[in-house]
Amino acid sequence: MTLARLGCSAGWPVAALAVLAAALLAGCASSTSSTSGPPTLAAEPFKVSAPSSDPSEVERRARVRLELASAYFSRGQLDTALDEVKLSIAAKPDLAEAYNLRGLIYAAMNEDRLAEESFARALQLNPNDGAARHNQAWYLCLRNRFAESQAQFSAALAIPQYREVARTQLARGVCYGRNGQWAEAEAALMRAYELDPANPSTGINLAEVLYQRGDFERARFYIGRVNDTPANVNAQSLWLALRIERRLGQESSARVLGERLRQGFPQSPEAALYERGRFDG
Repeated sequence: MTLARLGCSAGWPVAALAVLAAALLAGCASSTSSTSGPPTLAAEPFKVSAPSSDPSEVERRARVRLELASAYFSRGQLDTALDEVKLSIAAKPDLAEAYNLRGLIYAAMNEDRLAEESFARALQLNPNDGAARHNQAWYLCLRNRFAESQAQFSAALAIPQYREVARTQLARGVCYGRNGQWAEAEAALMRAYELDPANPSTGINLAEVLYQRGDFERARFYIGRVNDTPANVNAQSLWLALRIERRLGQESSARVLGERLRQGFPQSPEAALYERGRFDG
């Protein structure tokens, strides 16, 4: 799932779309784990909070159902995930994490009213649930409700002891970029980078924003750091690096990157754009 398929605004070039989707549902899905690559709305299983050391039988049943729902959601089995999360809520109607996951499932189903009701209920039960605020913020961003989205990102970041600041700053920066707010996007992504410089999603998105702002030397630095790690190299990172080199007038370097793109990712949309010479496509 890319931002293009989710209705990304027209300001982003094609190469950035899959990259920008990276920020997000691994970030949206968890308040406790970190990402090592580009996340999407269902990129990794939803992580529930650890149960108490001596949970009641009711809570144990609810959390077992929630873990099952999370696993089905991560595999894209939305109907089954929804059935399981409903059973979790039936067992324990005040389990905030279950409403958070239900919101993600309904959002993936494009059931907007039900998604919003679910996020609202999760936050009513636990106003200090940073994961739920992050998820709601990203949901609003995908619906182009940018002011509301940024308010929720701010609320998540304002929660004392919130541990996923880097992830939320990454999502916030991507959302600013979707709205063409390049200066704000750079500031948020720089903060995310300071907190988690090893996350390639942050590096790629920061380089893309700097490219959009015409700061090609700095864009080259950040995308270079991503591409220096073989495990992080993909069609998007090579395509962005290639376009930056062309902007800097380094045609020979751009050709080398183009060959890497063609050989390593011959079926990618970026390779097709390269073949057609559509560098700003």
